[in-house]
Amino acid sequence: MLIDSHCHLQYKGLVEDQQAVLERARAAGVQGFLNISTRESEWGDVVATAQREPDVWASVGIHPHEADAHEDLGREILLEATRQDKVIAIGETGLDYYYDKSDREVQKALFRMHIGVARETGLPIIIHTRDAEDDTAQILAEEMEKGAFPALIHCFTASAEFGRKVLDLGLTISLSGIVTFKNAKELQEVAKTVPADKLLVETDSPFLAPVPHRGKSCEPAFVRNTAEFVADLRGETIEQLAANTTRNFHALFTRAKA
Repeated sequence: MLIDSHCHLQYKGLVEDQQAVLERARAAGVQGFLNISTRESEWGDVVATAQREPDVWASVGIHPHEADAHEDLGREILLEATRQDKVIAIGETGLDYYYDKSDREVQKALFRMHIGVARETGLPIIIHTRDAEDDTAQILAEEMEKGAFPALIHCFTASAEFGRKVLDLGLTISLSGIVTFKNAKELQEVAKTVPADKLLVETDSPFLAPVPHRGKSCEPAFVRNTAEFVADLRGETIEQLAANTTRNFHALFTRAKA
């Protein structure tokens, strides 16, 4: 049994037929879903879906693309949102210098605010980083010195060096369908070396459909394709990888009910 540790069930491509999407995933052996928010206006619907479905959980947070629109979001607002039933994580948040849709200093400030709430609540922080390895690593190292907090890098596509840095800080790494792409050779090498107790799998659906579904809208059911590919890379059975990643999910997201 697998868990999709990162999906956007409220996004176009999934929300229109959400119940059928969930049923197809369950039929494929997916036993849990972490429904991710990216802006404050989504929080209500993301949490409501989790509260309605027994195998769905929710996160609350602000994506770096949305940072400018949430520059004045106070920590108390985020802290209060984490107290809702079925909220088990903070994010996604982080830094994105590829698109630069928000001011970089605002991104950094919001990222640090999310980390502070993660430290205070003990809830894991889900980190998005793209073309921002140095600043992400620096902020994580500086913040860890202030006090430890649980965290993971979602949809990991960064360098092996960055991977070593975040693993040394105690973070978990989550792999998406990108790892199945033919041009992802460096990422595939990283995937072979992630410690078994620090690995998760995800879809980031409706984005990044894995092989053999490339070009389609991604669904949580497709986490099985990614898991099978990663298991083969690592010389493991799908059963081993599924058991390990499910155990890791519950070890990290301790508020989730097993």
